[in-house]
Amino acid sequence: MTYEIIVQLKAEVLDPEGRAIQETLARLGFGALKAVNVAKRYSIELDAKAPEADELVQRIAREYLANPVSETFQVRKL
Repeated sequence: MTYEIIVQLKAEVLDPEGRAIQETLARLGFGALKAVNVAKRYSIELDAKAPEADELVQRIAREYLANPVSETFQVRKL
């Protein structure tokens, strides 16, 4: 069983990497861009027989992969 976890900065937190990419792309002629946001993607594979797999992946994301002060996360089963 494979899960995808996407971790990104909260909307109110400045994303300097995303901003740098947006500015570079604007200089290259992509001026229509309003914003670029950078996120991290994790792929986690669990044994199909793992008990409470959904809860385990949520816990991993919440406690170890995302900083609750500045980041949000989304989990989906692939």
